[in-house]
Amino acid sequence: MHIGHIPLANRLFVAPMAGVTDRPFRQLCKALGAGYAVSEMVTSRKDLWNSLKTSRRANHEGEPGPIAVQIAGTDAAMMAEAALYNVDRGAEIIDINMGCPAKKVCNKWAGSALMQNEALAIEIAQAVVEACGPRNVPVTLKMRTGWSQDHKNAVQLARAFEGVGIQMLTVHGRTREQGYKGHAEYDTIAAVKAAVGVPVVANGDITSPEKVKAVLAATGADAVMIGRAAQGRPWIFREIGHYLATGEHLAPPLVAEVRRLLLDHLQDHYGLYGELTGVRSARKHIAWYVRALPGGEDFRQHINTIEDCAAQWQAVADYFDALGAAMDRLPAASDADADPRERMHEQEAH
Repeated sequence: MHIGHIPLANRLFVAPMAGVTDRPFRQLCKALGAGYAVSEMVTSRKDLWNSLKTSRRANHEGEPGPIAVQIAGTDAAMMAEAALYNVDRGAEIIDINMGCPAKKVCNKWAGSALMQNEALAIEIAQAVVEACGPRNVPVTLKMRTGWSQDHKNAVQLARAFEGVGIQMLTVHGRTREQGYKGHAEYDTIAAVKAAVGVPVVANGDITSPEKVKAVLAATGADAVMIGRAAQGRPWIFREIGHYLATGEHLAPPLVAEVRRLLLDHLQDHYGLYGELTGVRSARKHIAWYVRALPGGEDFRQHINTIEDCAAQWQAVADYFDALGAAMDRLPAASDADADPRERMHEQEAH
C-alpha cells in the first residue's frame, strides 16, 4: 500500500477526529498496529495558525512517519497556502476535509458541505495538488457518499478528484444528512472503487476484525479507516492485523499492559496540553478505556472531580492495580461495546 510514492506499513488507518487524534493518540495507535494516521483538522484561516489550538494540532514532535495533516476551508488559494504551511512544518501528506458533518463546519460551507458545490470542491482539490506537487507531497481527500440521500455524488466527484491529481480517496459510507445515524452503506464505496484507479479507503461502522474482513470484501477497498472503535481500545489495530493474517483472534490484552499503555498515554497527553487543559481533556480517554470494565462508571464519575494531573494519573494507576488483582486480562470486546452509534460524544469525526 502506497500513497503516491510513500509506502505504508499496512492498510489499517486511524481516522482524523477532532479532540481525539492528537499526536499522543496517533503515536499510540501506530505503536499498536495502525499503518497510517491523519491529524486533526487544521484550519486554512491564516489568522488562526498561531493559536494554541492550531499549534497543538500541528505538533508532530517524535511522531513516526508518514506525517499526514488534514486541512479544511472553502477558498482554493487559502487551502493551497495552508497546505504549504503544514508541509513546511513536517507534513509529508496533505489530506483535504470534505467529510466532516459538524454543523459548525458545514455552516461555513466547509467539510462535507463542499460536496454541494462540485465546481468549488474540484477547484480546491486542484489548487492543493498544484501547490504540493513541486514539493513532492501527495494529496488525499476524505468525503462522504453525498450531501443527502437524494444527492449522492461521490462517484462523480471521485473521478474528478482523480483527474486533478488526488492520490487517495477515503469515503465514509454515510451522507452528511445522516451524520452518524443509521448504518453505513458500502455500495457507494464499492462504486467509487470501481470508478477510479487510485487507492480507496472504506470508513464507517468498522468495529471488529470480522467487520474489516467483510467491508474489504464488500467494497474492494484498498484499506479501512477506523475512528471511534479505537477510542479506549487502540490495540484494535493489532487485533485486526492478526485476524487478517491468521484468521484467528488475539487474546484480550493483559490488565497490566493496558495500565502501562494508558499511563504512558496520559503522560504524553499532559506534556502536550499542560496541567489545566491536560487533566480535563484526558477525562474522555480515561472514560473510554474503563467504560466496559468493572466499576468503570463510578470511576469515570470520580475522575471528573479531579483537577490535578498527578492525582488523575495516580487514580488511574490505583484503579488498574485493583483491577489487576481481580483479573489478568480485559474482557473480550463485543460488537455492542465497539458500536460507534452507542458511543456518540462531543467530538465530531472528520
